[in-house]
This record gives sequence, structure tokens and C-alpha cells, in this order.
Amino acid sequence: MRARCPVGPVLFAGSLLLPACGDSAPTAPPPPSAGGTTITITSAGVSPKTLTVSPGTQVTFVNNDSRDHEMYSDPHPEHTDCPAINTVGFIVPGQSKQTGNLNVTRTCGYHDHRLFEDASLKGTITIQ
Repeated sequence: MRARCPVGPVLFAGSLLLPACGDSAPTAPPPPSAGGTTITITSAGVSPKTLTVSPGTQVTFVNNDSRDHEMYSDPHPEHTDCPAINTVGFIVPGQSKQTGNLNVTRTCGYHDHRLFEDASLKGTITIQ
């Protein structure tokens, strides 16, 4: 049998208390944000250009530009410094992709393979 809620507000020591009735379950707190692990690509380039993360972190690349990009590890064209970055690869407008786990403590350069000379599309991720 279900308990009944009072029909009107209840006065308590000069304060107005409204009953809290209903079947709503408690809401879970929002998930923690990925702050500090996202690199955004726009027509102006990548932001932030330098990022520092803990070992084991994955970094998300978000393409907010109107054109495709190909994000890879330095050096160009070998892409051998930080293979975990190469999992981003080809990324279309509106798409997000993550690197693999960045496990080795070091600084990794990355760039847009198609526009490898464009400094606005180059950056570094430091794992420490």
C-alpha cells in the first residue's frame, strides 16, 4: 500500500515546507567532464596547441572545422613518435575520435597529414 502525501503545504515553525512526493528516483550526479583531454580542430587550427596528460590517458580530437583532417603523430610522413595518436587518423567535420592510451612518459608532436606544413594544425601532447 502506498503512503499518501499531504494535499497542501505544511507550516513548520514559521517556515513553509512543501511536501516532496512522487515516484521519481534519485538522480545520479553527472559524469565527470573530460576537461583537459580534448583537442578541438577549427578553421583557426588546433586548440589547445599543448596539452599535458597522465600516463594511460586517451585524448579526444573533435573536428569543429568545415573540412576533413588527418591527425597523426610526428614526424611526417613516418608518424612513428607516438603511434597511439595515429588511431585518430581521418576525421570528418562534426566527428570526434580518441587516441589510443598514451602510456609512455614523453612529449608527442602531432600534425594534420594533409597540411603538415600548416603550423596552426600542429601541437604537442606531453605525457607525465
